[in-house]
Amino acid sequence: MLSQADKTEIVSAITASETSTSGEIRIHIDSKGSKDPFAEARKTFEKLGMTKTQERNGVLIYVCFPRKQLTILGDSGIDKKVPEGFWDDTYKIMSEHFSKGDYKTGLILGIQKAGIELGKFFPFQKNDINELSNEISEE
Repeated sequence: MLSQADKTEIVSAITASETSTSGEIRIHIDSKGSKDPFAEARKTFEKLGMTKTQERNGVLIYVCFPRKQLTILGDSGIDKKVPEGFWDDTYKIMSEHFSKGDYKTGLILGIQKAGIELGKFFPFQKNDINELSNEISEE
């Protein structure tokens, strides 16, 4: 669904978006999917070590293209600060592009939106370090 060039652009979007926030954004692409994508995203979140950020402000965008599954999962630090429905606009942007088969644009716009919104609650700090890899994980 994504070429290597697409993946490079997506990683660049993550890197750029993380200059607006101390939050950590990850993308995971699952080729199989699950009957319960939220539970699968939660397991992946743990497996990727995303609970180990200092402010517990990691966010995972979990995607399974063949099963048309999309889950956006924030860590407990995010959940404590943001309002109900915080991810709705990001989800909507992504799913609109996904429905047209434009996965790269959907992911990039979703990442950009997530970075902007996270920046309101978790602004970028001068001494910020990248706590999680920006690379796309896949299985």
